[in-house]
Amino acid sequence: MTVPIRPAAAVSAAALTAALAAAVPSGAAQAACHPDARALRITYQPVDHTVADARYHLARLTLDNGDRRCALGADGWALYFSSPRLPAALLPGEAGETGRRQLAGQGLAVDRADEARSGDFYTLRPAAGFRPVGPGERRTIDINIQIWVIHKSDAPAGWSIRFGGGPARWLPSRTLIDPADPKQTRAYSGDNRPVETAATRFAANTARPERLALRERLVPRPLTATASGGTVAIGGGSRVSASAGLRGEAGYLRSALRDVAPGEGEPISLAVDPELDVDRDGRPDAEGYTLDATSEGVRIVGTDRAGVLHGVQTLRQLVPADDYRAAAGGRAHATAEVPRAAVADAPLFGYRGLHIDVGRHFESKRTVQKFLDLMSFTKLNRLHLGLTNDEGWRLEIPGLPELTGFGSRRAFDLGETGALHQGMGSVNDLGGGDGIEGKPRGAAEANLGPAPAYQGYEQAMQNFAGKGGGYYSVGDFQDILRYAAERHIEVIPELNFPAHARAAVQSMERRHRSTGDGAYRLLDPADTSRHTSVQGYTDNLVNPCLDSTYAFLGKVVSEVGAMYRAAGVPLGRINIGGDEPPGPPEGWWSGSPACAADPETAGKSGEELKELFFTRWNAIAHKAARATTGWEDIIDPARPFRLKGFTPLPWQNVWGWGREDWAYRFANGGTPVILAHATNLYMDLAYNKDPDEPGYYWAAYVDEKSTFTYQPFDVYANAVEDRWGNPVKPNPSWTRLTPEGRKNILGIEAQLWAENGKTPEIREYQAFPKLLGAAERAWNRETPSPAGMDAAFATFSNTLGQVTFPLLAFYRPVGLPGEGVNYRIPPPGAKVAGGILTANVRNPGMAVEYSTDGTRWTRYTGPVQVGGYALTRTLGADGRASRLSPAGVPGWQAGAAYEPGALVTHQGELYRATRAGTGRSPDLSPGWWAPVR
Repeated sequence: MTVPIRPAAAVSAAALTAALAAAVPSGAAQAACHPDARALRITYQPVDHTVADARYHLARLTLDNGDRRCALGADGWALYFSSPRLPAALLPGEAGETGRRQLAGQGLAVDRADEARSGDFYTLRPAAGFRPVGPGERRTIDINIQIWVIHKSDAPAGWSIRFGGGPARWLPSRTLIDPADPKQTRAYSGDNRPVETAATRFAANTARPERLALRERLVPRPLTATASGGTVAIGGGSRVSASAGLRGEAGYLRSALRDVAPGEGEPISLAVDPELDVDRDGRPDAEGYTLDATSEGVRIVGTDRAGVLHGVQTLRQLVPADDYRAAAGGRAHATAEVPRAAVADAPLFGYRGLHIDVGRHFESKRTVQKFLDLMSFTKLNRLHLGLTNDEGWRLEIPGLPELTGFGSRRAFDLGETGALHQGMGSVNDLGGGDGIEGKPRGAAEANLGPAPAYQGYEQAMQNFAGKGGGYYSVGDFQDILRYAAERHIEVIPELNFPAHARAAVQSMERRHRSTGDGAYRLLDPADTSRHTSVQGYTDNLVNPCLDSTYAFLGKVVSEVGAMYRAAGVPLGRINIGGDEPPGPPEGWWSGSPACAADPETAGKSGEELKELFFTRWNAIAHKAARATTGWEDIIDPARPFRLKGFTPLPWQNVWGWGREDWAYRFANGGTPVILAHATNLYMDLAYNKDPDEPGYYWAAYVDEKSTFTYQPFDVYANAVEDRWGNPVKPNPSWTRLTPEGRKNILGIEAQLWAENGKTPEIREYQAFPKLLGAAERAWNRETPSPAGMDAAFATFSNTLGQVTFPLLAFYRPVGLPGEGVNYRIPPPGAKVAGGILTANVRNPGMAVEYSTDGTRWTRYTGPVQVGGYALTRTLGADGRASRLSPAGVPGWQAGAAYEPGALVTHQGELYRATRAGTGRSPDLSPGWWAPVR
């Protein structure tokens, strides 16, 4: 994406100098002249990952002063930004010294921006020797940044500039990464994973079109499904008969059918048979159902109410996509014709979960409800809602207004007097009231051009798009609970302690300062312990030696329990958190006078204090909930410490990190577990190694094949390669799951963390189709063997392309306005050889288009003559398109002659020549080049 700052017309150097001299104020007037922040542009680009292998890389900031009157002076200003990677000048040792010298040589210095010096917020300021950036001037700044930036979502974000003591103002920014330059895309010498391109996709798209049987058209796939021929008409006017106990399920069905086909159809009956034995093993199957569609109507029988609703969701999937399309277009068919068929099904696991983190970035009540309906559509039944984290507290707690008045807000507030400071590049989304002036007025402006499609990374995501602020009122939360209960989904609130608790810790500090009330204080002010979290926080750990800590936890749990009771929904579990206590362990509370003064805690190690904390925290949570869950970090399979009624979520199975077998060690030892393995179930991780794929990749790259091919009872079968593309062999010492241990695998939970989930569209993009693979493994009792997985995945790919994606394109959540899911549309594979374009698609059934100029598009039906290059894209059923997939498009060359319409790539961006000639570099010459998006 380009940000032009110069006029297209060529002028002589002398004329330009004279024009600038006339336009620029001089003397004292110039000293008081600051450039318009909107006329400034900053570009971040990694340029060399080989300068210090895996320690830091060389990056380049390009600062464009598009203001024609004012220079960016030698002092009196500061840039602010968030970064998941630490500027190398702030690293210890030689790397830090090198980084400081590098910046000092350019008259610059970098430091932490906030008074607390905690987190990911930084400032870049002029220092001695800085040379002003004149009007119309472009300045490049070399800066070393920690480890690597090979995805755009790794880069700094949320840039602003401040002049003197004035307000911070939005500084438009972009990130460039050239996928064709190994120095930009190879993280370090051990990174052997290729960047995904049109050519690599072409080789990987091996699925061929298949004719799908009825059973293969449903996700998750049922135990049995047999079509008997013909169809039966149903609609919102169909008579639905059900017992009084199924009133909710009947109402849900009527609402769902009215959304798609409001006319009168054949009758539908719903019933419960507690003895329903779907798999005929002599025992009833919890949540099982049968569905029979005949010429006389539809009958759904469930073992329980949840089973009935599962049958209803299967019926929704049987409705043809054309009916959903017609309804979305305002021309709903009177009835929908579903196949006459018999379906019988029951789940593999009782716990089929999705975790949604709303702490890092908030999501509205409606977005959560939409996800709940989609969970029900795919037969998931546990929503783990991450309500608290360092970057935000998201639930109103009566009596503790500071938690939401302060802890749910992010702002440009360096002293954090009224809000948490900026984090993860976001404050109050694109709205006001957060201390940053001149922010983009809409998504298109934030995107520096066209409105974002959110089919991958968008520049809007680094220009303040993202809900840093927000919370659920008591009423909002109760609405979520009731909406979930109607779908037989249990909502598990996560209250994350003792780490990842900065929002709570600092909120209670503000309470203490403003009221003098220390009853709920969470830290010992005299504690000299030093520790730093993975995210750079130094003040996010609650103290286990304070009575006020447990008073706070008791108050919060009591209020949460009251919300469930008022909503008429049982509180079955509380997730007590426990992940990633900041290191080093020997530093946990070692300098706390409160711990040293208490006979119960004096002399205890950090690990012993952690165990004491969780014993008390777990007991408090059990006062409101019958069970607790939390991250694997709380207990260790090698230590005897266990908690009553507690189920861990093992997640750190990254190959080579040492915890690959923790889940099975727990299970074999008698501790029930819920599998949350990062290598296959973390849906916020990037789909693949393409700079435009949003998400991190610290554990692995995760796509729908990762989730679909996951082996719950033999996770080592998934240990094929590490995140860098290097082969992995299962370690013979890893513990294998025993038959008895298998009984302790309660289920699986997919994770949707929010560091990069800055908009609802990106959340959906990250979740779909990955969540469909996770749903398959959580529900389907017939997990294919490793040897049969490739064939099974090929069929699944056909299911998605032919059936599921069209349904999601026009999906309407029951009881909510709007339709459609922003599922990831896979860019096509393509190659050009001898002037002939050949293309394919990951999911058979999807359409591909091609263009030779980026303006006129033609449907691809087979190999076609195009010349030297082409652009391709995949279309969804609703006409939305994937990211562009260029095949053979050359890089721009200085001095080369180009005809109008010619395509080139430059620094990873696509451009089209708008006039004949050589032109200047595309990002400097809008008169010669237009960006292609």
